[in-house]
Amino acid sequence: MLSRRGPRRRRGHRVPHLLAAIVPQRVHHKAHGRIVRRELDAAATSNISYGVTSTAVPAASKTSYVRGDASKTRGTYGARMQPSYWRMAPEEALRYAKKEIMAAEPVAAADPDLYAPLFKNVSQFKRSYQLMERILKVYIYQDGRRPIFHTPPLSGIYASEGWFMKLLKKSRPFVVADAAKAHLFYLPYSSQNLRLSLYVPDSHNLRPLAVYLRDFVKGLAAKYPFWNRTRGADHFLVACHDWGPYTTTAHRDLSRNSIKALCNADSSEGIFTPGKDVSLPETTIRTPKRPLRYVGGLPISRRHILAFFAGNVHGRVRPVLLQHWGKGQDEDMRVYALLPGRVSRTMTYIDHMKNSRFCLCPMGYEVNSPRIVEALYYECVPVIIADNFVLPFSDVLDWSAFSVVVAEKDIPDLKKILQGISLRRYVAMHDCVKRLQRHFLWHARPLRYDLFHMILHSIWLSRVNHVQLDN
Repeated sequence: MLSRRGPRRRRGHRVPHLLAAIVPQRVHHKAHGRIVRRELDAAATSNISYGVTSTAVPAASKTSYVRGDASKTRGTYGARMQPSYWRMAPEEALRYAKKEIMAAEPVAAADPDLYAPLFKNVSQFKRSYQLMERILKVYIYQDGRRPIFHTPPLSGIYASEGWFMKLLKKSRPFVVADAAKAHLFYLPYSSQNLRLSLYVPDSHNLRPLAVYLRDFVKGLAAKYPFWNRTRGADHFLVACHDWGPYTTTAHRDLSRNSIKALCNADSSEGIFTPGKDVSLPETTIRTPKRPLRYVGGLPISRRHILAFFAGNVHGRVRPVLLQHWGKGQDEDMRVYALLPGRVSRTMTYIDHMKNSRFCLCPMGYEVNSPRIVEALYYECVPVIIADNFVLPFSDVLDWSAFSVVVAEKDIPDLKKILQGISLRRYVAMHDCVKRLQRHFLWHARPLRYDLFHMILHSIWLSRVNHVQLDN
């Protein structure tokens, strides 16, 4: 008599197509293996490429392939051969990824996880992200003394470097113990803790910080072979303090070759290199145990303030902003130094952002500002006033879809610029801000496409883009 679940399968019996879907890198059945070999031979003789666009698979190729794609076939023999990434040498895998990204086909249907208007090329981003998930392995150096190394700061305006460090260390899919298998090498230092440990107050001397990091890298190069193979091109660091870029200047290869994920992404100083380095979002974390506590905003109909800013008046931009729009000169432009007590008693700083259509994000001493991400959290369209600032994830995101960038010289015309944006345009931008929000959120357990993965993806993409393809 048969049970409701159907006939019982004999113990030990395996179904090849199910195993192909579950573990696409391995062939567990002899018959399945023969199918793979026959199709590889056919591919070699007919000059059909599998996986790599416009590149034939030679009969004697060292790259190993298996049948099907776990994310697409789901129990059927797919029409496409997938490489077994785990058998590829790191450089070979990166070259494969670069070709795949360059040849990415347009996304056929709307992806519920990705909103196309946010991206410069959503198809290439999606393909690159998929390959990152399947291929990328990161080796984390265990060297370095605490608290400068391995001690992530999780609160305050420099928390991005700490949250990334914490989450990467716990990431089993990406972290590898065997450095020979790594595509990237992480230098797990905190620029904030380096400053707190070594900087002498009021000395205005950052040289000791840079020398300390230089000596650390020299020690790695003497102890391990990995740095010297590429002169640091496959190594990266993540630093959110304003002084992060300057801590790299004492070591030439660290400054020029390594991938630097920096909040202070100023292209005018000759330290941050657009296209190689990564602009790191500066996130203010008030409650580390509840990083998403204040996220959310009000609908457009309840946003009665045109533009809002409140903050310390320092740097070259903010005094000019206060001169033209501060001291209650215009009811539509709520621009303050520190928010006055009489104002904050009736409406807090966060409430101001949630009630404003535009949130002004002028640079301070440096080009970056935590207000950009705060604006996204509170669903307020950010207005960025910082010449030479490379915007976060500008390698993949189209910032014109959800923000306004105003040149510093145009501050006197700021209200005119904002009022010139039509309601239809603003509604579209506000919708983009709400959809973009998920890509800038920290989670104790990372989710696909969240801030942790977006940072890691930009580092991965930088490494892939600088790999040289074979002729």
